[in-house]
Amino acid sequence: MDVLFVFLAGLVALVLFYLLASVKIVTQGYQYTIEHFGRFTTVAAPGFNFYPAFFYRVGRKVNMMEQVIDIPGQEIITKDNAMISTDGVVFFQVLDAAKAAYEVSDLYVALLQLTTTNLRTVMGSMDLDETLSKRDEINARLLSVVDHATTPWGVKITRVEIKDIRPPADIVNAMGRQMKAEREKRANILEAEGSRQSEILRAEGQKQARILEAEGRRESAFRDAEARERAAQAEAEATRLVSDAIESGSAQSLNYFIAQKYVEAVGKFATSPNAKTILFPVEATQLIGTLGGIGELAKDALSGGAPKPPAPPAPPARRPGPFDQQD
Repeated sequence: MDVLFVFLAGLVALVLFYLLASVKIVTQGYQYTIEHFGRFTTVAAPGFNFYPAFFYRVGRKVNMMEQVIDIPGQEIITKDNAMISTDGVVFFQVLDAAKAAYEVSDLYVALLQLTTTNLRTVMGSMDLDETLSKRDEINARLLSVVDHATTPWGVKITRVEIKDIRPPADIVNAMGRQMKAEREKRANILEAEGSRQSEILRAEGQKQARILEAEGRRESAFRDAEARERAAQAEAEATRLVSDAIESGSAQSLNYFIAQKYVEAVGKFATSPNAKTILFPVEATQLIGTLGGIGELAKDALSGGAPKPPAPPAPPARRPGPFDQQD
C-alpha cells in the first residue's frame, strides 16, 4: 500500500508538472512563436495559452511595442569632400512576429547596420550646406529607404531622426566668418537702402514743397490780378461817373477828380524812399482851391443837388479921399 501510494503521488505530481509546463502565459506587449518539434506553427497572443509540453515549445519572444535604436556617431564624407560626424535614432515597431523572428537572424543588428549604411549613402550625396540645412529631407529619405528594406521582416519604421551633425573645427570657424561677413553685408545693404529711401523721401518732400509754393504763387497772382481787375473796374466806374457829371454841367465833379489825382501824386512824393526834401511844383493856393472845389462838391452832394443861391454882389471899392492916411 505504501508503494502504491507513493507511485500514485508521484504520478499526480508528474501530471501537475506536465500541465504547468504546457501552460504559456504571454505578457501584454509581447507575442511568442510556438514551434512543434522545431517547426513554427503559430503565434501565442498575450494572455493564457496551453500547448502540450515536449511537443510544443516557445521559439522566440517578440516585443511588439514601438522600440528605439540609437545610431552611434558616424564619420561621413559629403559630396564636396567635407568630413562630418553625425548620429541619430531609429523608431520601429514589429507588426509580424513570425517574420521578425524567422526572416532575419538578429533584428536589432540588422536594423542598425541598414540604417548606418543608408545614412552614409544619403548624406554622402549632399553638400555640406545641404546636410546642415535639410535635416527634414535627410530624415524623410532615410525613413523611405529603411522602411522599404525592412518590410519583408515584418517591421515598420515609424521615424528616423538625425540628432547631431558636427563639422570639423576649421569648417566651423570658416562658417562663422562667412556668417559674420553675410550679416555685415546685409547690414550695409539695409543701411544703403535706408539712405536711399531717406533721400527719396527728402526729394519727395522738396518736390511737394515746391509744388505747394508754386500753387501759392499762382493763387496769389490770381488774387492780385483779380484785385487789380476790380480796382480797374472801380476806377473806370468812377471815371464814367465823373464824365457823366461833367457832361451834365457839374464842374465840381471835375474838380474832385483832379484833386484826387493830385493828392495821390503828392502822396507818392511823400512815400518815396529816396526823397529827403519835398518840393511842391505848384502853388499851395491851387491845392487850396482844389480842396475848396471838393468841399463845394460835398455840399452839393449833401444838399441833394439843390441850386445854390447866388452870392450877394460885392460892394464897390471906395476911392481914397484926400483925408485918408497914406502908408
